[in-house]
Amino acid sequence: MKFRNAALAASSAIALLALPACATTEAEPTVAAKAEPNGPAMWKVADEDTTIYLFGTVHALPDDVNWLRPDIASALESSDTLVTEITAGEMEDPSSQMAIAAKAMLPQDQSLRDTLSDEDRAVYEAALGKLGLPPGAFDRFEPWFAGMTLAVLPLMQQGYNPESGVEKVIDTQAGPDRTRAALETLQSQIDIFDTLPADAQVEFLMSSARDPMAIVNMMDQMVAEWMEGDADDLAKIMNMGLSDPALADALLYKRNERWAEWIDERLDKPGAVFIAVGAGHLAGQKSVQDYLSERGIEVSRVR
Repeated sequence: MKFRNAALAASSAIALLALPACATTEAEPTVAAKAEPNGPAMWKVADEDTTIYLFGTVHALPDDVNWLRPDIASALESSDTLVTEITAGEMEDPSSQMAIAAKAMLPQDQSLRDTLSDEDRAVYEAALGKLGLPPGAFDRFEPWFAGMTLAVLPLMQQGYNPESGVEKVIDTQAGPDRTRAALETLQSQIDIFDTLPADAQVEFLMSSARDPMAIVNMMDQMVAEWMEGDADDLAKIMNMGLSDPALADALLYKRNERWAEWIDERLDKPGAVFIAVGAGHLAGQKSVQDYLSERGIEVSRVR
């Protein structure tokens, strides 16, 4: 796998979030099967001279998902700044890809499969076979990176396209002259996984390997609820998948709290801001909205 795609895998895996693959959930109608969905939800925070829109995204989507409603486009157009988790430029920067390479690679004398028990190794190799990959495809990589790839590859094979992802569309829609900002860096996102204990990394990998196609059913359900604007049901699906408290804290809650602090500070400056972050951060308990409410900041849903 080229490291350009590695950057996508890393960011997409973090955004998808429900990586402990929820194999027990039953498939529900996909986006295509639901007639005339309402479109994704959007929230607003405002004071006398500042307006901040909060819009939940999906990093990769099927090409035929029509989510850009006129009021979403209007909110983006009225904003002087577009804020995403990381900037599009950082994703394309060769130095970012090199940074992922430095973090993802095992030492020369180590092999990923050698870190697995005999039982886990058999399950892992079977999962690679189901995806059309040789057993040694990720031997040079740390378990967290292999786990990310096993989570993202089935989605891409089933038509989920990063070029149709919300951030890509919004960045294009915003045009070249609009100010860009980011809540995080790619390095900080990678560090979330790279600093996990070794046993947690292996479990992260195995959660995808045990049923590599489960993520597709889960994403179909999540995108359907996202398109309906149903943040509560979206949170329920994600909560079934994100069952490890430590991982949930690292992937969601601590970041949500930091982002709420960023929004609080940004309200001190005049202007209009469109924030586009993974939809899971704006759904369920300990969401960005919850942390804003704890700070006494009112959040209103505008669609």
